[in-house]
Amino acid sequence: MNNLRFSTAIHILVLLDKNQGELITSDFIAGSINVNPVVVRREIKLLREAGLIDAKKGKIGGCALAIDARKILLGDLYKIVNKENMLGRKNQPNPNCAVGRQMNGRLDELFDQTDTVLIETLNKQTVKDFSNQFE
Repeated sequence: MNNLRFSTAIHILVLLDKNQGELITSDFIAGSINVNPVVVRREIKLLREAGLIDAKKGKIGGCALAIDARKILLGDLYKIVNKENMLGRKNQPNPNCAVGRQMNGRLDELFDQTDTVLIETLNKQTVKDFSNQFE
C-alpha cells in the first residue's frame, strides 16, 4: 500500500533545490521532515544510487542535487521509490472459486492501469515545478 517514501523523497529533493550550492545534512533534512535521520539516510542512499543526488559522508558531509531539478520528473521519482503499485497487495483467493481463481489477474490489470495514469499525471511536473510552489 502507499507509504511515505515518495513524500520523503520529494521533500528531500525540494530542500536540495532550495539550498543549491550548499551541502545539506541528513539531520537538517530529518528536522524539516520531522522524522528520524535514519529514514532520511535510507532515501538519500536510494536517490544517490538513482543518480539524482550526490552525497558525502563525514563531518563536512551532506548532499546536493546531482542533476538539475527541471530534469527530474515526479513520475520517474515515484517509480524509483515505490516498488509496489499504489493500490497495494492482493489476497490469496481460493483457486477453486470461479471468482477467486480470476481475481488476482483482474486486479493486476486494474493496478497496472491505475499506476500508469498516476505516473503519466506525475510526469507532467518536475521537481523544480513542485519546488517553485514554496517561498
